[in-house]
Amino acid sequence: MSAIKTGSLKPGNRVYLALLWVSIALLLFVTMFPFYWVFRTSLTPKVGIFSDPTAFLPPGATWTNYGRVLGLIDSATAISLGGSGQTVNFFQNMANSFIVAIGVTLAQVFCSCMAAYAFARLRFKFRDQLFSLYVATLMIPGIVTMLPNFILVKQLGLLNSHLGIMAPTLLMTPFAVFFLRQFLLGINKELEEAAYLDGAGFFATFTKIILPIAATAITTLAVITFITTWNDYMWPLIVGKKEAVRTLTVALGIFRLQTPQGQPDWGGMMAGTTLAMVPTFALFFVFGKKIVDSIGFSGFR
Repeated sequence: MSAIKTGSLKPGNRVYLALLWVSIALLLFVTMFPFYWVFRTSLTPKVGIFSDPTAFLPPGATWTNYGRVLGLIDSATAISLGGSGQTVNFFQNMANSFIVAIGVTLAQVFCSCMAAYAFARLRFKFRDQLFSLYVATLMIPGIVTMLPNFILVKQLGLLNSHLGIMAPTLLMTPFAVFFLRQFLLGINKELEEAAYLDGAGFFATFTKIILPIAATAITTLAVITFITTWNDYMWPLIVGKKEAVRTLTVALGIFRLQTPQGQPDWGGMMAGTTLAMVPTFALFFVFGKKIVDSIGFSGFR
């Protein structure tokens, strides 16, 4: 089929097409501008933070802020360059974020796969009612369960530990189970029946037939879970206050609040934020198409 030439469109269609492209360009600008501004600010010396905001790149752009955040510049030199002198134990904080995010991702995906398969295939009393009740908990704001979770974690002695930070979402979440169940409902049951006829048991069918077919949905869930956990701030701030378990988002928040000069160290803060976004951008760059395709396939059934 040949492409439609713009000149062959009717005037009304040309106006519609122009408005469509303008809307897309506006949406793209609104979405990408904050990321550009974060990166621009990270290259700006402190004396130029609030000067000449119209320039594409800041006057006197420098990588010094990244050096300070990564600990490559000592406090005395950082102060002489206009920084706050405060440091971020960047690599340790990033390691903590990786430990928490990877731990939650692996455990949640594993448990959610089994729960979703049970809700999609097993027949037991009150199955649909139980699933509806479980998914209905999505309507409960997370802030409502934060205090009970904190009390439970404290009583278990898990404060200031990686396990305490991971605890509320370690096993599974309603969204994860719902997302995978919707995908599994679209898999032809004849594949499983053929496996049973060949002598495969329930567990073998699940691991050798279902999981490979659902690999795209599982990968999508893993990426979404990792990014959500990586960006979490409030719960790690409450539970993991000690430096040994402090995640990167919490460390950057404390870095912003501990500037002795009174004015936040925006250059250092934005440099740390830019570095913190790299893993999530890399994941979405690699798996972005799978995420879009999987979400479109799952939908509501």
